[in-house]
Order: sequence, then structure tokens, then C-alpha cells
Amino acid sequence: MFNQDTICALTTPNGIGAIGMIRLSGSNSLDIVSSVFSKSLKDATSHTSHFGTISDNSGELIDEVLATVFEHGKSFTGEESVEISCHGSSFILQKVLAVLLENGCRLANPGEFTQRAFLNGKMDLSQAEAVADLIASQSKSAHNIAMKQMRGGFSSELRNLREKLIHFASLVELELDFAEEDVEFADRKELNELVNEVLAYIQKLAKSFELGNAIKNGIPVAIVGQPNAGKSTLLNAIVNEERAIVSDIAGTTRDTIEEKVIIEGVDFRFVDTAGLRETEDTIEKLGVERALKQVDQSAVYLYIFDASKLSIDQLKEDLKQFPNSVSQILVANKTDLLSEGQELKLKSSDLEMVFISAKKKESLEKLRSRLLKTINIEALNSDDTIVSNARHYDALVKAFDALKKTKEGLKTGITADFIAMDIRQAMFELGTITGDISTDDLLGNIFSKFCIGK
Repeated sequence: MFNQDTICALTTPNGIGAIGMIRLSGSNSLDIVSSVFSKSLKDATSHTSHFGTISDNSGELIDEVLATVFEHGKSFTGEESVEISCHGSSFILQKVLAVLLENGCRLANPGEFTQRAFLNGKMDLSQAEAVADLIASQSKSAHNIAMKQMRGGFSSELRNLREKLIHFASLVELELDFAEEDVEFADRKELNELVNEVLAYIQKLAKSFELGNAIKNGIPVAIVGQPNAGKSTLLNAIVNEERAIVSDIAGTTRDTIEEKVIIEGVDFRFVDTAGLRETEDTIEKLGVERALKQVDQSAVYLYIFDASKLSIDQLKEDLKQFPNSVSQILVANKTDLLSEGQELKLKSSDLEMVFISAKKKESLEKLRSRLLKTINIEALNSDDTIVSNARHYDALVKAFDALKKTKEGLKTGITADFIAMDIRQAMFELGTITGDISTDDLLGNIFSKFCIGK
């Protein structure tokens, strides 16, 4: 599967810019560039840049460029590599790519540079996938998660646990060779303690996926409530523009409206929904159904209500229609219309709520702070690993199930061959995360989702 030919690709976005960069990687990178560059780079020192010109095979000048050299073992891919910085004209970049292809390069496949870095041992598979997440990150929080994974702390912890499992699996399997002598090489008490340790660690990682996946794709927040509670006004206040139509007429919003907002480096997807009420209007009824469905699909929902009109008893009755599995923030809106007595009564209730005036944009900062607290922003600022990759989560769940079987087997005194089989399955699943165990199909699927220049 691993082609060792020399590949090239444009590594900057298509379109006109001041600078465009083309990367080469492979054993003939220096030879190929030297054949079209105004000076030879064959004896150039690694990590040095050289100014010159590139011409086509007929000798016609294409552009003045800067060529940066990376020796074998000292580049991103681990191979001999050259990066050519040209003027950003699409015409120039295509001409340079064409002359490189004519002189022995092959156009890189999606993710092939990163794939070569993995195959050459420059990074493991989870770090390689973090490269794609880093490129795709749209917020500080998504960037931080990808950077943590790229640094390899997650990988080293998994590898350490996997090595301990390998040690015990080897001892358990050794017992099979001495089955007739009824001996135990693996201390069952120590093995049970190790299994508990690994189970606790995997459970912690798997639990972090809900947050990590939401941050990677933007945390969905549904804005729900009765008609004229101020849902659309709140959305407009949060995004700071007139995104949703605001009207005193009940039922104005009939479909969901979504807007993205970054708060303290976290990407939120706010969804304004139809007002919740009994209605005979077919279209509005569909809007209400979609609103309730949106709550199920959200990480958090804001239940906004008119604090000057809705009683505590009515509020509690309304909240019964929502699932307990989704985090809830109660938003008491229209505080500018509240009497002191009404406000005191609401604040003395057993319900925790945020008081705002969406129309006047008052106390929105308190709502933002509550949102960040609800999604556990502290976890993002800690050194703890947060899983954001669905493939990793799936492997962790399978490893957890295999180790649960191991634990049950130790408890019931099951034979060594079944214990060894379950441990091996857990080791296999953990190995697929880091790439210690991989297949061509797995690698092909992962790297095909990368952009071509990476």
C-alpha cells in the first residue's frame, strides 16, 4: 500500500493570494526540484531556504520562488522534502505543479503527506487524525482539543495501559501451555486491579466524548418557550443582528432558525424554535413538533418565559414536556416589566433561573456565563484528555465491553483461554486508536477525508 514515490500538491487554498505553497515529499524531491530550479539543492542543508527561479522544460521562466529544504528524517513526513513558495497566482501555481509532474512527481492523494508521516513513525494514528481536526477547527476550544491530542499525551497513556494488558495476557496464555500442571503465572488479584484501572480510565474518556464531539461540531442549544416569550428577540440579541423576525403576533416563528456564535472560544449553535402551544394550524403544529425534537438533539436548551406573566406553577407544568437527559437553563425574560414583588417571588422559588431583558440586551453576560458553566468549560481548560473522534469513542466502548467480560470471567473463575481472549480483544481495540493495529482499509478511510495538501 505504501508508495515510496515522490508526491507533490498545493498546500495553500485555491484562489489568488500573495503567496502559494507547493510541497514535495519523497526520495527524489531534491533531484526533481533541482532539475527545474535555477540552482542545485542536492547538497543543501536541511531547514534552509533558497531564492531562485523555476522554469519549464523548454527553459521558459515561470516564477521567482523560495525553496525550503528538509532532509530525510527531519521533515513533517519523515522523508526528503521541499516546500516551494511562489506568487499566489493560480496560473503560476498550476504551471509549477505541471512541470514537477513532468519531471517525475505524482500528485498526492488526500491526506497522503500525513499518512506518510504516520507510516514513517513521525506520529501515531490518533495524532494524525488530530491534524485534520486542527485544520478544521473553527474555535479556540476545538483548537485546544486537537492540540492536546497532537501532543501525544492521550496516545502514551493508552499505550502504557495496553502494554500492561499485553504483559498479563502473555502470562495467562503461558498458563495454557502448562494446563496439565494447573499452575498460575498471572496473579488474578493484580490482573483484576489492572482491569479496574483500565475500565475507569476508558469510562472517563468515553464520557468526555459527549462534550468533545459537541465542541468539535458546535454545541447545539435550542431556544424554546411559549409564543411571545422572547425567543426570537433573544436569538437576535445573542448574535447581535436582526436574524429572526420579531412580532407580537403569536406563531410568527414556524420553523427553526440556526445561528453560530463563539463565546469564550466555544462554538455554540443556537436554534430558535416555534412557540410551544396547542394549535389547530397545521404548519404551526409541525413547527411545535420540530421544536420538541430539537430539544432532544441539543446539548442544552434554554427555556425562556415571560417573567411578568407566567406563574411558577405554570412554569413547572410546562417543563414536564422536556427530557431530563438534556441540560436545562431557565431564562426569565422581560425583567424590565417585572414588579419588585414578582421578581422576589420568582427568586424565592426552588427553580434556578437567569433573569434577563432580551429586548434591552440586559444581563446577557450572565446567560453566557451559565452556558459555559453548563457545558463544563473547566474541563476544556484542564490537561485532561477530551475525546472528540467518533472512531476513537467506538473503539473505547468495544474495549470497555471486552474488559467487562474479563472482569466477570475473573469473578466466576472462567478458564484462562477465555480470559486471554477477552484481554486480547480489548488490546486490539485500544491498538486501533493509536494505529499499533491497523489495516489498509482503515487507513484508506481515515486519510481519504483529509484535504489533498495535507
